[in-house]
Amino acid sequence: MSRGPRGPRIVFWRHGQTSWNLESRFQGTTDIELTGQGVQQAQRAARLLSGLRPDLLISSDLQRARRTAAELAEVTGLDVRHHEGLRETFAGSWQGLTNAEIRERFPEEYEAWAAGEPVRRGGDGELATEVADRSVPVVLDAVGKLPDDGTLVVVSHGGTIRTMLGRLLDMEPDQWERFGGLSNCCWSVLGQGTRGWRLLEHNAGTLPQPVIGDDT
Repeated sequence: MSRGPRGPRIVFWRHGQTSWNLESRFQGTTDIELTGQGVQQAQRAARLLSGLRPDLLISSDLQRARRTAAELAEVTGLDVRHHEGLRETFAGSWQGLTNAEIRERFPEEYEAWAAGEPVRRGGDGELATEVADRSVPVVLDAVGKLPDDGTLVVVSHGGTIRTMLGRLLDMEPDQWERFGGLSNCCWSVLGQGTRGWRLLEHNAGTLPQPVIGDDT
């Protein structure tokens, strides 16, 4: 990625691996820490991302994102600003359950969600549009603090990143699922052009890996 004149860029970086990722448990807002491998993933990705010479670094305040962001802060010397608005989607009673348990306990709700309907998962969970409503303003506020050609790194979660990409690219909410999931510690990049934001990279950072996360 060139550092020539180009306008601001946003790097959306998903956190490293957790034990609940490995168990296919829906994490949502549950505060789960990284595994040892997740820390190694964050350290490797941080070395790569430091080559972009980021100007600002913001993160979800959940510890799996905080620890991931801390690795980039260590390499770059940047301060990290933590935001509750960048947390993963709250999913009510789905949180802590495996994919198989969700299918068994909430079959109709699961089928509706899988079909793309706006569903409050777990009874009182957030809609994707509500996640975008709370997360995108945090990102745009940080973008407003960048130098003209600056780079912002946003450390967040797979589902939340999808909603931010969809909102910033002016896509209709029922199209947001067209973005494939992010592997642990991989990232997507938006650049700002004359017609608004555009997707420059998606699920970058490694050779293809299985995507294990809350929205698979």
